[in-house]
Amino acid sequence: MSKQTSLRKYGKQSKKPKADRLFVDLPQTPMRNQRQKVIEEQDDDNSDKKVLEQLVGGISAMAIEDQNIAPPDSLRRSPRRKGQQALLKPPPPLTPAQLRRLPVTSPPKPEIQEQLKDVEVEKELQVLSWADICPPGDKIVKIAEASYAEVYRVTNERGTSIIKVIRMESPIKAQTKTQQKSGLVDEEPHSESDLMGELKISEWLADIPGFVVYKERYIVQGKACKELLETHQAFHKKLKRQDPDRLQFYPSPSRYLPGTKFLVVELGDAGTALEDFELESADQLWDIFFHVTIALARAEAHIEFEHRDLHEGNLCIRRITEPIPTADRGRSSCFGFSGLDVTILDYGLSRAHADYEDQDSLPIAYDLERDLSIFTSEHAPQCEVYRRMRSFMLRGDRVCLPPKSHKTPYEEGIDGPICWAQHEPYTNVLWLAYIYQWMVKHFKGPKKEVNAFKRATKEFWTYLNPDAADHVPGFGSASDIVRFALESGWIEEDQLMGMRDEVEKSILSVLATNDLGREIDEETFAEAYLRRSPRRR
Repeated sequence: MSKQTSLRKYGKQSKKPKADRLFVDLPQTPMRNQRQKVIEEQDDDNSDKKVLEQLVGGISAMAIEDQNIAPPDSLRRSPRRKGQQALLKPPPPLTPAQLRRLPVTSPPKPEIQEQLKDVEVEKELQVLSWADICPPGDKIVKIAEASYAEVYRVTNERGTSIIKVIRMESPIKAQTKTQQKSGLVDEEPHSESDLMGELKISEWLADIPGFVVYKERYIVQGKACKELLETHQAFHKKLKRQDPDRLQFYPSPSRYLPGTKFLVVELGDAGTALEDFELESADQLWDIFFHVTIALARAEAHIEFEHRDLHEGNLCIRRITEPIPTADRGRSSCFGFSGLDVTILDYGLSRAHADYEDQDSLPIAYDLERDLSIFTSEHAPQCEVYRRMRSFMLRGDRVCLPPKSHKTPYEEGIDGPICWAQHEPYTNVLWLAYIYQWMVKHFKGPKKEVNAFKRATKEFWTYLNPDAADHVPGFGSASDIVRFALESGWIEEDQLMGMRDEVEKSILSVLATNDLGREIDEETFAEAYLRRSPRRR
């Protein structure tokens, strides 16, 4: 669908040079060997980008054919561009050798074949030991477990960084009998191809406020240091106190062997995970929720982004200014007074499409059908949100199917076989509803403040509630929610305008148009969101 030529204009354009508008302030890395790393990255970046483009753009159709999945014409169509072909990301991690053995309808170009032969990521990346990561005097603390990675905070005299650690295909000690009896479930090892989609999505998100920026990546190999083992044990003791039934999914560092390898991605420190942050004021509730919502709306407008795993462990909070007292506030809105900043982490299960206007380009999406246990598990409240996402893919409504209904991969939905490359921004709404409920439930401040917040958002929750009755209108995207907040006076228009003006114009253009791409007039603008059901037909 071509974009309309007439749009309502919001805010004022930035006169700053593009380089200034797109600048991202990265925290200083605490890692050593920076000079060698910079030299290596200059060579790695160019080759990685070329190979990634070939993998995403040329292999998806072959992988579908190899897995006996229905051809593209029978796959689900985007509700915004019904003519677009939505293809799956390759289900299994593929090595260069496997890629060359796949059946192809038309052989790849010779130069592509030659580059694929030379792809050996492990040899291209710097190899460190755990002692390099955390030498004497440094501090390493395990802070979270992501979709398929462990997350640590490393601190030394250079500063603070977050490292995301993914175990690669390599040897590890077998479980002891005690570990087997305790129900330890080892997370499966991964190749870098599992992470390539996430890294590419992170590049697309780098210019959008509210998302984490990757700093570098490398291989860590060998036995664990004492500090790593101690923080791993402390982390799981803490989790066991909070949830005695929680299973341990990641192997103890005591089982690492000299040949055990990890891919490590280093991030800037975004603060404290929401699950560990004490919510003490209604201002914090307003700001955290709408910081996340605005970031998602920007990403929806810019790259058709869906997070698909936005639980309390994947949001980080940090204080950047002091709270603004009520007497000193120069605006009547509810947003922007807590002094907090919010960062969205972990795109391991995400979906995005930077060139969605190009009919020949393909989205990047993790194929959740590869492991249906994410939909059948009941170990945490967030598991219900995974089921709600898949239920929506199957039915197109608010009904949440039980775990037993999620045991057949690629089963038929209302538009054909389930395809997670399909753009369904309603998944962002489901996670925002989860965050809203989680914050209200875990609020530690005065009861009168949380009650006031709930009263102010009572009508809003009616449309956000995933258990609302069929006749109740619902938000279809994070952009719908931002529109509601603007019309309710909770957010002021100038608060959407920032340094990255091009992104802001995109979101405001979306907010000013209806599903058919036409300009919304003043009378219908305030009520446009009410006409949207969870599925846009």
